[in-house]
Amino acid sequence: MEELIQLDKDLFLFLNNLGSEQWDRFWLIITKQIYWSPIFIFVFYFIIKKIGWKQFGVLVLFLAALITFTDQLTNLAKFSFERLRPCNDPSLDGQMREVLIRKSFGYFSGHASNSMATTTFIFLLFRKHFKYIFLLFLFPLIFAYSRIYLGLHFPGDILTGYLFGMFLGTLFYRFYKIIQPKYFPAS
Repeated sequence: MEELIQLDKDLFLFLNNLGSEQWDRFWLIITKQIYWSPIFIFVFYFIIKKIGWKQFGVLVLFLAALITFTDQLTNLAKFSFERLRPCNDPSLDGQMREVLIRKSFGYFSGHASNSMATTTFIFLLFRKHFKYIFLLFLFPLIFAYSRIYLGLHFPGDILTGYLFGMFLGTLFYRFYKIIQPKYFPAS
């Protein structure tokens, strides 16, 4: 396990130190969900055109439940594992670029788990309807990398968040496919 943790730290240091001050502002913008709003609105526009407002409302309720569930389980994991974020890890002092500092625990990434859960859910629902929907996966990749760049997560935190998010996104998709036609028939 120690070798795996050291490999995670080494990979983090390599990726984190690729950054430079001139790019810091860009990655600070990327890491905030609010700046992704135009992309979300664009995606929602196509979804509304495909399924209508009523079904979109149901979809939003499922997304809200998915995000809440994912976020709470991620926080439970953080407080259970109590892994320090890279910016708080004394063994990395002087070796990394600290762009942001957070005092909370880091394992595993909520940004990675939430973004991957919602992207997986949307992808599974609409993969047969939109040819380029796979491009949505660029969102969690770029979004979560920002956390490494800023010094807030190890790659293992991100990878675990991705796997957890994919699992919950798939689980909620299956639940949606069971419950949606029964209780919310398309009109």
